[in-house]
Amino acid sequence: MTTRLADIAAQAGVSEATVSRVLNGKPGVAATTRQSVLAALDVLGYERPVRLRQRSEGLVGLITPELENPIFPALAQVIGQALTRQGYTPVLATQTPGGSTEDELTEMLVDRGVAGIIYVSGLHADTTADMQRYERLRAQGVPFVLVDGFSPKVQAPFISPDDRAAMSLAVTHLVSLGHTRIGLALGPKRFVPVQRKIEGFVRTVQEQLGLSAEDIESRLIQHSLYTLEGGQAAASALIDRDCTAVVCASDMMALGAIRAARQRGLEVPTDISVVGFDDSPLIAFTDPPLTTIRKPVPAMGQAAVRTLLEEVGGTPAPHSEFVFMPELVVRGSTASAPGERNRP
Repeated sequence: MTTRLADIAAQAGVSEATVSRVLNGKPGVAATTRQSVLAALDVLGYERPVRLRQRSEGLVGLITPELENPIFPALAQVIGQALTRQGYTPVLATQTPGGSTEDELTEMLVDRGVAGIIYVSGLHADTTADMQRYERLRAQGVPFVLVDGFSPKVQAPFISPDDRAAMSLAVTHLVSLGHTRIGLALGPKRFVPVQRKIEGFVRTVQEQLGLSAEDIESRLIQHSLYTLEGGQAAASALIDRDCTAVVCASDMMALGAIRAARQRGLEVPTDISVVGFDDSPLIAFTDPPLTTIRKPVPAMGQAAVRTLLEEVGGTPAPHSEFVFMPELVVRGSTASAPGERNRP
């Protein structure tokens, strides 16, 4: 027991006496300190005493499209932790090819009496989808928040990264390195984040390189799937069009772009530069470490929970979009354009 107290105290950064007070449920401990001790218990793998187990305020559903892209588990973790801190129990529901649809998962969660639902990259991001499904959910009295995607037809709060600004950051970085043939690899055009990335990319390339919108859209933009294989296919097409740099709409696609370059005997970044999007967990440890646009996942996840719980508490958020600024993270997959290196 003494060893355990010392371990927990060291992990939480508090005294053993404070740990003892928390474990025994005694008063006189600040809420933040108590939370630190409970977090230390969890991190070290100790079971919480029965008296310290929180009674759930209710279930909150979280629907994600898949978990293979590491950005979705990262966002789910932030949202889950934020809900747990507020006393709610997160229920993760994931769509899989051939498995349950978003509508089926929604019905399952509603049948279980969830207090609300957070949708990540759902049908709300698809401009061809029927948005009436969300109005029907609202009519049932279930609060919900929509992450990554926007529709003027849905009366709900939206949480998004600034996709246009993300492309501006990526293109500006590559132009500063001397690149003039910059390609964009991204998913199907029917999705709102894709359309916004295209807008930001076209505008910035026009401003900085003087190309026409028609030339950019026909020569420098390649649609594919948000997978490693999709990135590989899109990058191959862009390399065929003499691009010396490729901006990808996800880190997974960027890894595919690097694979495409290597299959052609090209070195990254010596022969071609690659920029990702998301800054997924472990992406800093790829070979080479990936330059990427960091999606503000902690801020977005916490905002989604805060907004949803305001709705649950009877203070509906306005029909609006909360837009979060991404950040350029420069690592080892971008360098000067091949022709620039030999100049005096």
